[in-house]
Amino acid sequence: MTTHMSSRTGARTNVQKASMVVGAVFLLVGILGFVPGITGNFEQLHFAGHESEAVLLGLFQVSVLHNIVHLLFGAAGLALARTATGARSFLLYGGIIYLVLFVYGLVIPQDSVGNFVPLNGFDNVLHLLLGVGMVALALILTKGHKARA
Repeated sequence: MTTHMSSRTGARTNVQKASMVVGAVFLLVGILGFVPGITGNFEQLHFAGHESEAVLLGLFQVSVLHNIVHLLFGAAGLALARTATGARSFLLYGGIIYLVLFVYGLVIPQDSVGNFVPLNGFDNVLHLLLGVGMVALALILTKGHKARA
């Protein structure tokens, strides 16, 4: 059984499948951030900034900008899943971005202008889990494979 992309059969590698799933979840989260009821305090959804009091699933502080970032990440995950190399890059570098966001969320006060995305404690924990998970998927699912152009 091979895990490399076969141009004849169109079979996807595990890293491509992971990129597609992660991308689809990001798209879903981005869409749900614009749905009243699923996003609480929807009438307080701002474009950006910590003043946005909208909360996805009653936990995660969101804004229009935050939702757009999720949509863009989702589209990137699906687009880059076309190749194993692209999928690995999405998971690895996307994971690193989320780890940086985690650190950013720890050092920026929640009520400051610097909290422009916005982020709360639940977002910070999720960003840590996403970052670690995405990097782990990139490394584990491509372990032992030579990079191909």
